[in-house]
Amino acid sequence: MAVLKRVFQLVLHYPGRAATSLTMAVLCTVLVLVLPTVTEVLVTEVMKKGRSELLFKTAAFGVGAIFLRQVLFTLRTYGNNALEQRLIHDLRKKLYDKLQRLPIKWFDTNSSGEIMSRVASDVPSTDRVIVETIDQTIPAILQFFIMAGWMFYKSWELALVTLAPLPIIGLITTLYSRRAEPRWRESSEASAALNALLHDNLAGIRQIKAYTVEPEALDRFDAASRHVGEKHMRVMKGQALVWPGVSLLAESGIILMLAFGAWSVINGKMDVGVPMAFLVAWGFLFDPISRINALTQIYVGGKVAAKRVFDILDLPDEVNITDGERPAEFKGRVEFQDAGFSYDPDSPAVQGITLIAEPGMTVALVGPTGAGKSTVLNLLTRFYETDRGRILLDGHPIESLSKEWLRDHTGYVTQESFLFNTTLRDNLRLAKPDATDDEIWSALDNANAASFVRELPEKLDTFAGERGVRFSGGEKQRLSIARALLKNPPLLLLDEATSALDNETERLVQQALENLRADRTSFVIAHRLSTVRKADLICVLQDGKLVEWGKHEELQSRGGLYSRLCEASIRE
Repeated sequence: MAVLKRVFQLVLHYPGRAATSLTMAVLCTVLVLVLPTVTEVLVTEVMKKGRSELLFKTAAFGVGAIFLRQVLFTLRTYGNNALEQRLIHDLRKKLYDKLQRLPIKWFDTNSSGEIMSRVASDVPSTDRVIVETIDQTIPAILQFFIMAGWMFYKSWELALVTLAPLPIIGLITTLYSRRAEPRWRESSEASAALNALLHDNLAGIRQIKAYTVEPEALDRFDAASRHVGEKHMRVMKGQALVWPGVSLLAESGIILMLAFGAWSVINGKMDVGVPMAFLVAWGFLFDPISRINALTQIYVGGKVAAKRVFDILDLPDEVNITDGERPAEFKGRVEFQDAGFSYDPDSPAVQGITLIAEPGMTVALVGPTGAGKSTVLNLLTRFYETDRGRILLDGHPIESLSKEWLRDHTGYVTQESFLFNTTLRDNLRLAKPDATDDEIWSALDNANAASFVRELPEKLDTFAGERGVRFSGGEKQRLSIARALLKNPPLLLLDEATSALDNETERLVQQALENLRADRTSFVIAHRLSTVRKADLICVLQDGKLVEWGKHEELQSRGGLYSRLCEASIRE
C-alpha cells in the first residue's frame, strides 16, 4: 500500500483536473439509474396499464439522459488523457533528473537498456494506475453501490438473490491478486532484460557484423524473447483460469434473479416491471465486476512498475553536486597525498599516489594498460571518490568542493570521444553554452578540426549522428579536443586524446595543446610516449602504484619501466 500511496500523491499537483474528471465520472455513474427506471415505467405504466401519455415523455427523458452521459464521457476521456500525459511527463522528467544526479558508480552496474525500460515503460504504467482510478475504479465502485442501493429499494429479496455470487467472486479476486504480483514482477524484469540485450546488440551492431556472429546474437535474442513470452504466459495462465470462473458466477446471478422474479410475479408478490427493470439494472451492476480483470492487470502491473521507478528515485544523490565550497579563484595547483581508490575492495585500482602539480605544469601519466592512469583522472573529476588519502586543489580538500564548480573548471577529453546526435555547434557549446561562432571556429582551428568541418555542406549545423557515427575516430577526437579548448579551463585532463590521430595531425594538435597548456595545469595520458616527452613531470604507473617519476631524459637514463616503454614505442 505504501507504493500505491506514493503513486496517488503524484496527482496532488493537478487537484483541479483530477476533481473535474472525478465529478464528471460521478455524474456519468448517477445517470445509469435512468435506464432501469425508464424500463420499469414503460413496462408497468405504459405497456401494462396503457398510459400512452407517458410514452413520449419517458422515451425522450431516457434518450436525453443517455446523450448527456455520452457527452460527459467524451469530455472525461479527453481530460483523463490530458491528465495522464502531464503525469507521465512530470514523473519521467523527475526520474531523468534523478538519473543525472546519481554517481557514475551506479551506472557501472546498471545496463542502459534496463534504465531505458524504467523511463520508457515503467513510468506510463505507474501513472496509468492514477488515471484508471479516477476514470474507472472510483466510478465502478460508485456505480455498483448505486445500483445495489436501487435494487434493495425496489425489492430487497430480489436484490439478495442477484448479489448472492458476490462473496465468492470477492474471495477469488483477492487470492488471485496476491499471487499475480510476483508473476507481473518477473514478467517486467524479463522485458527489461530483453530491452537491455537489444540496446547492447544495436550499439554493437558493427562488431556483430565484423565478426559474423549474427546467428549467435540472434540465438541470444531468441532466448531472451522466449523468456519474456514464458513469463507473460504465467500471468495469462492465471487470468485464463480465474476470470471465466468469475464471469460464470456473475452471469449465474441473472438466471437466479429471473427465476426468483418469475416465481414472485406468478405468485402475485411482485409486478412484472420490477424483474424487467432488474434485468436492465443487472448489466450496470455487474459491469464494474467485468472490469476487475483489466483493472487488476493495471494495478498489479502498475504497482510493480512503480516500485522499479521509486527504487531509483529513492537512491541517494551524488554528494556535493551543488553543495560545497566554490573558491573565487582556481590557480590550478593539484596535490595527491597517498591517494587510493578501489573498484573492488579486494583489488585496489590505485594506491599510495603522491605527487604535486604546480599551476601551469603538464603532468604525463604513462604505464601499461590497466595501470590506473584513467582512474587518476576520474578521481580529479570526482566521478569516483578516494577511499584512502586525499587530493588537494589549491589547498582545498577536493571532497569539500562543489562538484559542479569543480567540473566547470575542468576540461576532460576521454578515451572514447562521444558526440550527441545533434549539430556540431550544439555539441561544442556543451563546454560553453554562450560561445559565439567565432569562438567555436577558433577552437576548431586550434584542434586542427576546422578544415574538415568547413568542407561539410552544413558546416556547424551538421548533425553528428548517433554517437558521432558520421565522423571518423580521429575527427571525433579532434572535435572533443576543440570542445575542451572552447571551455578554456584552469585544469585540463587528456585521456588518450591523440590516440586516434595520424602522425601529421598529431603533430599539429600537439602544437595547439602545447600552446594551450602554457597557463593551465594539465594531466595527460598517452600510449605514444612522443606525446609526453615535453611534460614537466612524467609519472609512471604500474599495478596502480606510482613506480617512477621525473623528466623524460632522467627516467630514460634509469633503465626502468619508462625506459622499456620508450623502447617498445620506438619498435612500434
